[in-house]
Amino acid sequence: MFANLPIARKIGICFTAIVLSVAAMMAVLYVSTARIETAAENSVRAEDVHATTLDMEIAILRQNSQVRGFLITGDQNYLKQYDEAKADGAAAAIRLDALLTTAEARAQVASSNGKIIDWREKWGDPLIARVRAGDQMGAQAALRESSKTVTMLPVLAPLRALRADATVTLRDSRAEQAAALTTALLALAIGGVVMIGIAVALSLLLGRQLARPILRLTETMGDLAAGKNDVVVPDAARSDELGRMSQAVLVFRDAAISKAQNDAEQRETVAQLGVALGRLADADLTTQLSGFPPAYAALERDFNGAIQQLAGTLETVRACSAGIETGTGEISRASDDLSRRTEQQAASLEETAAAMDEITATVRQAASGAARADSVVVDTRAEAHAVGGIVRQAVDAMGGIERASAEISDIISVIDGIAFQTNLLALNAGVEAARAGDAGRGFAVVASEVRALAQRSADAARDVKTRITASVVQVDRGVALVGETGKALDRIIGRVEEIGGLVSTIASSATQQAQGMEQVNIAVGEMDGVTQQNAAMVEESNAAVRTLSSEAEALLRQVGRFTLPAGGHPAAASAPVAIRTARTAPPVARSRPAAVSARPATRGALALKVEADDDWSAF
Repeated sequence: MFANLPIARKIGICFTAIVLSVAAMMAVLYVSTARIETAAENSVRAEDVHATTLDMEIAILRQNSQVRGFLITGDQNYLKQYDEAKADGAAAAIRLDALLTTAEARAQVASSNGKIIDWREKWGDPLIARVRAGDQMGAQAALRESSKTVTMLPVLAPLRALRADATVTLRDSRAEQAAALTTALLALAIGGVVMIGIAVALSLLLGRQLARPILRLTETMGDLAAGKNDVVVPDAARSDELGRMSQAVLVFRDAAISKAQNDAEQRETVAQLGVALGRLADADLTTQLSGFPPAYAALERDFNGAIQQLAGTLETVRACSAGIETGTGEISRASDDLSRRTEQQAASLEETAAAMDEITATVRQAASGAARADSVVVDTRAEAHAVGGIVRQAVDAMGGIERASAEISDIISVIDGIAFQTNLLALNAGVEAARAGDAGRGFAVVASEVRALAQRSADAARDVKTRITASVVQVDRGVALVGETGKALDRIIGRVEEIGGLVSTIASSATQQAQGMEQVNIAVGEMDGVTQQNAAMVEESNAAVRTLSSEAEALLRQVGRFTLPAGGHPAAASAPVAIRTARTAPPVARSRPAAVSARPATRGALALKVEADDDWSAF
């Protein structure tokens, strides 16, 4: 039954057995490891409890000894150590409470801690207070009396009991660790022996069930590959993968026997086909295949049909080759005419392009002159505007002068009035001085001088007023003239602006004309490039026609080598039609821009020339 199982299931059963043994061994090891880990934790905790109880006991004993030392000597250092011992005892009690896991043990620690606190409250702290109060002898006497009844044994008894329990726990944990380690070692040794035994047994079983059949099947396949088709395939009756492989090898053996039979038929067929292909290589298209096995009947039919189609094709090719040869002669003559006309067109375009270059340069120069004239007019207009501003400033200044002259005239009028009043006053003063007689003689002289001075001032004021009046008249004339000048300049500025607009229009038109001429020049250049390309294409066409004619002649000679079923050897191919060699177009003197993708439209004289060539257009 095991032999008929699939190989995957056989290997799975073997590995399952190994895995189960390993799992059992790992389970034993895991349990042992858990026991060792638990025992180690208990051992560490017991050691910590033992050490902590010992620390607490030492702290209690230090409190007792430090109190006694202070009572005897009165040294304050004992009190400092007493306080440190209290702190160490309290810390040890806290650590010990955290380490203990049972309520009973924690109650023992609490009992010991309560007793030491009670001792400090009843004996330690009161005795220290009496020494500080100065009653050291009384404190010593009280200590001696209490030493008979008050001892530290009740305080230390719970701690020593806990330490004894920790010692027992430590011993038991170490024994548990040793036992668990022994169990793990035994499980490892026994499991290793069992695994080795299972592995050896499974290897022998797999070798007998898998390796040996595979070796036998490999030898059989080697014999079959060497051409021994009469071999016996082993283990074909098995129902596993090796049995299916053996059945597949049986199929290969039967296929090899069938292939040998087919190879014999194929060799015979290839021999007949070789003879037919040899006659075909000798240009004999009258050969036919016959007598092929049924498996190669399609090959016989296809070969005979191909020979017949090839013979018909060659007949058609021979007739077409003659037509191609005739047509290439006509195309060659037409290409010669086209080449000659293309050369003429290229020369005309060359002359047109040169003329367009000159016209474009002239128009560009005119546009440049118009642009400079426009710039000069703009500058002139700016200068005229500046002069107009200056004239307006002059008109404003003349107006200011006119206003200042009027103000001066008013001032002179005031001075004339003052002189007149002064003259009257001097006259009155003279009259009054005459009335006074000798007493007013000096005053009369002064009045006479003042009157004379007032008369001269009045004369001078009238003279200045006359001159100012004349100046005002001249200023009015200057203002009028400056105003007329300003109006004339405004008219000049208007004319200059009108001229500037006309010049700008002329410059813009000249620029547009120059751009248009540039575009026309580019179009002519493109036409020249297209014409050159046409000439090159005509040359290529002539070369292609000559090559095609040569190829057609060669094709006729090749077709003439074949023996066709209908007429035997055909007549020799007719002599090829003479082809005139097209004249090579002369090189163009000037290069033009790259040809555009579309042929430009033909205009002007060139259009008339093309329309005149009716025979070429018809072609």
